[in-house]
Amino acid sequence: MAMNKDDLERAIQEGIPDADVRIEDLRGDGDHYAAYVTSASFSGKTRIQQHQMVYKALEGKMGGELHALAIQTKVPDA
Repeated sequence: MAMNKDDLERAIQEGIPDADVRIEDLRGDGDHYAAYVTSASFSGKTRIQQHQMVYKALEGKMGGELHALAIQTKVPDA
């Protein structure tokens, strides 16, 4: 079963409470998304660590409910 766009956004925001999250359904199939995540908690972390934080927030949904997720992370402008 595909993951709902709103559920995906909610999961990331619950896992990274200060995050500004924007989700784009890349194919309209509920299986291929892009997540644009901005969070001050990314400060001082490598891009890999930032992406790991997003994956952790998804609590194992990748590969099950969610087939593909392109992630773009950034720290908010100071």
